Amino acid sequence: MLQAIQSTGNKDTRSGFGEGIVEAARKNSNIVALTADLAGSLKLNQFIKEFPDRFFQCGIAEANMMSIAAGMTIGGKIPFTTTFANFSTGRVYDQIRQSIAYSGKNVKICASHAGVTLGEDGATHQILEDIGLMKMLPGMTVVVPCDFNQTKAATIEIADFVGPVYLRFGRPSWPIFTNPNEKFEIGKAQVFSEGTDVSIFACGHLVWNAIQAGIILQEKGCSVEVINIHTIKPLDEAAIINSIRKTRCAVTAEEHNIIGGLGDAIAQCAAKNFPIPIEYVGTKDTFGESGTPMQLLKKYGLDIPDIVAAAEKVMAKK
Repeated sequence: MLQAIQSTGNKDTRSGFGEGIVEAARKNSNIVALTADLAGSLKLNQFIKEFPDRFFQCGIAEANMMSIAAGMTIGGKIPFTTTFANFSTGRVYDQIRQSIAYSGKNVKICASHAGVTLGEDGATHQILEDIGLMKMLPGMTVVVPCDFNQTKAATIEIADFVGPVYLRFGRPSWPIFTNPNEKFEIGKAQVFSEGTDVSIFACGHLVWNAIQAGIILQEKGCSVEVINIHTIKPLDEAAIINSIRKTRCAVTAEEHNIIGGLGDAIAQCAAKNFPIPIEYVGTKDTFGESGTPMQLLKKYGLDIPDIVAAAEKVMAKK
């Protein structure tokens, strides 16, 4: 039952990245970290303390950072680039496409402050298109972990994975609810509950909201399947198809535009294999604005009641 999934405290997912890269770097001397004037925001202080010769401050020159990282891979290094998600993708898309994705370089693009939960910095920093931008690049793996523990585990795992990776995480303090000892498996969905009435597929911060929505729905007598799609690409199509064959309807929940993100990936999978009604919880073709994370999640329809309403709506369509 979803009620058994409890938060053990709150911590930002970017701190999970900060701990993960240090642990990975202790095991592999080829790991290097690059940042675009945001070492503190990306929680790199411990990495810098332990590995000062493996840290590269590129300044506010994100395009240069990506090009440098691509070059480093030729010498066998495993570069982790770090900046806000907006500057990790939109500002440097040409460099990523040409020098990293097209060239198949082993660069780990690590992006913090994604989505509206960036908060008060506003629309210019709250990228809601980055999952779509990255998953459309051939050969790019896209990972969106759900809490501190999973972000740490994902960071450690992508260090061993060969090929370009986009790792997306966030700024706010958020519930910790996954097992700290659970190994992260790229491309393998995480099932939190099994059910027969509705499938709820979520990623990132909205996994916790999906679990809370699932509890409310269970208390109303619904059999709910909640699945964490932490890897948007490659997508665990087997898990998705297995779920929707049982429930025959789905909700997708993401802190991202419904155009191009998780919802689109689930819909494409369903359309090819087992067409069903789907409701999408995400931003609706809009930019964000300044506000607190919780205010913005509520305003843009990404809150727990929004997932409940979407589930009830889609179940009525069966």
